[in-house]
Amino acid sequence: MQEIGLIVYPDFQVLGLSMCAAFELANAIAGREVYRVSLLSDGGGLVRTSAGFAVDTQPLLTRSFDTLIVMGDNHATSISAQLVAYLGRCAPASRRFGSICTGAFALAEAGLLDGRRATTHWCHARDFQRSYPRIKVEEDRIFINDGKIWTSAGMSACVDLALALVEQDLGSDVARQVSRQLVVYHRRAGGQSQFSVMLELQPRTDRIQAALAYAKENLKAELSVNDLAEVAHLSPRQFSRVFQAETGQSPAKAIENLRVESARLMMESGGHLIDSVAMITGFGDRERMRRAFIRAYGQPPQVIQRASRA
Repeated sequence: MQEIGLIVYPDFQVLGLSMCAAFELANAIAGREVYRVSLLSDGGGLVRTSAGFAVDTQPLLTRSFDTLIVMGDNHATSISAQLVAYLGRCAPASRRFGSICTGAFALAEAGLLDGRRATTHWCHARDFQRSYPRIKVEEDRIFINDGKIWTSAGMSACVDLALALVEQDLGSDVARQVSRQLVVYHRRAGGQSQFSVMLELQPRTDRIQAALAYAKENLKAELSVNDLAEVAHLSPRQFSRVFQAETGQSPAKAIENLRVESARLMMESGGHLIDSVAMITGFGDRERMRRAFIRAYGQPPQVIQRASRA
């Protein structure tokens, strides 16, 4: 059985606790107690969450844990000296340890991330890099695994991290079953961007949302304004006007961004030739995709693919 210690402190982000469900479901699917989760804090007892209610915790213990994870908060608050000392003393003895969101600041303060790759919530990443220049911060990642250290972005990324840990321990099939039980997509790859074109567009009406959802599922198709307008039950002229008003982009630009994002994810996941990616994502040929990548990222797809492989 694997002991997992989740380290919390006052006003920690309550969404981090959702990763416990992944371990709970993994136990049920495996038919045995693979994981036992403990909540830890400086002095033990009740610890207030960001939502205002409190959770019961055990005091930081000298006993070893297979996995230690430091929770994050909304404001990157100061980490207690006791917690920093505990991490420096006990984390290296664990098979793996890591952080969610701003919990990476605690690992960094303990010197555990020096010379390592790490990530955190995108809105704190720049401050994180300035405060700890010896860390290679990759701000646009869902999670990063560097040796025995796992760091993740904020909020819902804790579920992706938990699924990755389950997959490492019990295999991809169990992790897939857990994700189905959680009613989430099978875990996002660690290299996936924290940002999403769909989130950036944020259309207000169901009609434009339906058109975008259709486009995302049919990137290989032509996806003309007439096609999307038909899905939205609007005339092409009315559709273009409403789409621009709601998203701040033309339909053509939004479709290009969706294709670029999908192509990038395919290349980062590995195993895809650039010509194949261009066809699958609707660019049609690699030159058209190259021009779109340069507009979006300032780099051709080959550079991003090589960086991902490295």
